This record gives sequence, C-alpha cells and structure tokens, in this order.
Amino acid sequence: MRRFHIDSTVIAAALGAPAISPDPGKPGPGHSEGPVVPLSPGDANHVRNVLRLKPGDRVRLFDGRGREYDARITAVSADDVRVSVTEASAPDTESPLAITIAQGFLKEKKMDDLIRQLTELGISRWIPFLAERSVARPDPGRLRARKARWEKIAAESLKQCRRSRIPEIGDTLSFEEMLAASTGQDLQILFWEKASDPSRDLFSLAEAKPYGTVFAVLGPEGGLSDAEVDAAVAAGFEVAALGPRILRAETATVSACALLQYFLGDLGKNP
Repeated sequence: MRRFHIDSTVIAAALGAPAISPDPGKPGPGHSEGPVVPLSPGDANHVRNVLRLKPGDRVRLFDGRGREYDARITAVSADDVRVSVTEASAPDTESPLAITIAQGFLKEKKMDDLIRQLTELGISRWIPFLAERSVARPDPGRLRARKARWEKIAAESLKQCRRSRIPEIGDTLSFEEMLAASTGQDLQILFWEKASDPSRDLFSLAEAKPYGTVFAVLGPEGGLSDAEVDAAVAAGFEVAALGPRILRAETATVSACALLQYFLGDLGKNP
C-alpha cells in the first residue's frame, strides 16, 4: 500500500470529526467513510500523474509523529487529491534506542545522502556542527535552506522505510554548542580513527547496561582534531574506533549508526 506524509496539524483537525476514533487500531463509527483531507501538492501530483491511482484506491498516511492512518481516495482532480481517513494505528517500527547523530559538516551533497540513510537506520535526531577541519561552512541563509531540505528528505525517506516518526533536524552548531547539547544522554560516544588501543568497543558497552539514548559524534572529511577529542572526553564522551581501516567520513557515519542499532538497538531483530 502506498504511503504518504500528511501534515500533523491537518490530521489532528481531522481527528476531531466523529467518523474516526482517536484510539489507535479502533475504527470509528461509520467505518467506510471518515474525515476527508487533502494530500500535499507534491503527493497529489505523484498520485495523479505517476501512480495514476483512482477514487476508491486505498493508501496509508503517516503524520511523522508516530501515527499512521488507513485511507481511501475519494477525489482526484487537476487541483488536488482528497482521501477519506478510516482508521488510526501506532505501528511498532521505531527503535527502542533514541540515537542522536552529531555530524561534522561535510562537503557538497554528502549531508543529503546521510540524512536519507540515517533516517532509514532509525535515528531520532540529527545535529550538524562545524568542526575545526570542516571545509564546507555555509552562511546562515544557506544553512536555513539546507535544514528545510534535510527535513523534506527525512520525510520522504519515511515513505520507503515504513517508519512513523520523522527524525528531528537540529540547527547547525559550533563544536562547543554540540558538546553542550549532549548532556543527559545514557551514552556519549565519539568515533575517531585515532582512538587509542584499547578503545571502548560496542561489545563491552552493550554488555555493561541497557541504553535508552545515545549521542554519537562523527567528524568531517579531515577528521576531528586532538583538541576537539580531548574536549569531548572532558565532557564525558567515550572514544571508539571503527576498525583498522580508514573510512570515508560518510561511510564512517553510516557504519557507526548501523553498529549502534545492532548492538544497542533493534537492527537484526525479527520484526
């Protein structure tokens, strides 16, 4: 069944209608018809001109905050596509581990690709930061535009990976601001190619205790400086390596996230 993002304010208003129950999994009175809501212009165009769906076809909506809704297309026109919401649910596709990835700013469109991949892997929050060796340093106007683009990419990624919550996309911070944002996490971990031997490994961390929240830091293309790593250690971070080989910055981030989800989250668990 095709999935489409619906603005949470639109669906919240629709939930006030008597034809749908606010309780997940319970159909509302008059199950065959419910509140009618419009799809976004982009999704409407996709339904109309690419998928060529028709009135009566079933679709699924998600609000990006943990709820999904079964719906049926009621009208397809040149102006919009409208669907009737019939049932709410709360799917169990979110990881029990809330992962924040703090990423040193990368060049070109590498950050776009990372947002897509990390959303699929189940992160809860993404914080870009400007490291000492970050080459890309967009001005404030471009940063605002990039954040809006990343939010859109994250929402689009949910359609494919069947998640129900959009990761929070944070503002771009300085290195010091990023460290301050890490307080209160169950685990603060920095991945660094120069981590001393023996560095903390995820095997031992997984055996130590269960974790609900993890804040992971990864550097830009040139890596993090010794001074930055020392500051992170002083702020309570564990330092770990990703093996004996030197990985590209974007490869390191995806690898780190996958390992965190495998050892501390739900990656590899049966659905």
